[in-house]
Amino acid sequence: MRKVGFIGGKFLPLHLGHVHAITRAACLCDELYVVLSFSQARDRKLCEKAGIQIMPYEVRLRWLSGLVKDMENVHVLAVEDTAETDETYDWAAGAANIRRKIGKPIDYVFSSETSYEPIFQQLYPEARHIILDAERKQVPISATRIREEGIFAHWEHIPTIVRPTFVKKVVVVGTESCGKSTLTRYLAKLYNTVFVEEYGRTVCEEVGGCETILTEDYYPHIAYGHKMKEYEAIKQANKVVFVDTEAVVTQFYSELYTGRTFSVLDQVAKEQQYDLWLYMEPDVPWVDDGLRVHGENQVRHENNEKLKRMLNDRHIAYVSIAGSYHERLRQAMDHVDALLHKPSQ
Repeated sequence: MRKVGFIGGKFLPLHLGHVHAITRAACLCDELYVVLSFSQARDRKLCEKAGIQIMPYEVRLRWLSGLVKDMENVHVLAVEDTAETDETYDWAAGAANIRRKIGKPIDYVFSSETSYEPIFQQLYPEARHIILDAERKQVPISATRIREEGIFAHWEHIPTIVRPTFVKKVVVVGTESCGKSTLTRYLAKLYNTVFVEEYGRTVCEEVGGCETILTEDYYPHIAYGHKMKEYEAIKQANKVVFVDTEAVVTQFYSELYTGRTFSVLDQVAKEQQYDLWLYMEPDVPWVDDGLRVHGENQVRHENNEKLKRMLNDRHIAYVSIAGSYHERLRQAMDHVDALLHKPSQ
């Protein structure tokens, strides 16, 4: 007879302690069911109380499914309850739902809590309760502590598959030759993370000329390509990812060079979400790098005002960054540190 076990939890969030328990449990039975117990009301309240990002059950289910996708004997299930708080959770109803979902006799119940022994003996009398790392010696963390102290305070305990959900996205915008690319790269170095370069520049370099030679069909391609670069970078990021330019700026350049706007760029701009917008003022010397053509001061000023209007019309809140390159770096760091709830050094 194949031995069946299950391990349950809210996984709010999934952390390496959970991973440790799931992995060990998978080695102790022939079939392991990882049961995500969720309540829309309770889970939202727990996150709001802690002042952290809401974690919908669909997101947690995706974490778990991704975690065990190469563990052939492990299956993920989601079981909903209506509890408003942990204290009002109906254990008997929950056990009945879990049994129904698994649909076969349960031989083992796994947890990391010795306090669950009486209730598990009552609800699963035929099953053996196996306690894994009850004293949290293997992985000294709990989801409650993470919620109370913050995701970034325990980043080392957040699995790779979970981290992208919490990565902060900082986008650097501005007109031509205002230091966007340099600042983006420097910030990535300082925060030991990755960055997304301006994809429009990449395309220009591929075709071998300045942006004036890009035809209309390039701009939607640039917007889509840029978003794919962002998607890949977020998976590798360390708490924060820095992004050079986005869809509004792409629309700005499309109108500037082709005289046309694209509804698809507006839609991308509408759907995109960034945690911080750094707007680079054009008060540093214009540099001719072979791709730029708008160096006159009056033109730079007009373009700057136009881009700001485009952002304002879309109700995008941004912070202006100005001054010398060192001053710009310092200002940007202050804003990023505030975003990450970390005091400036």
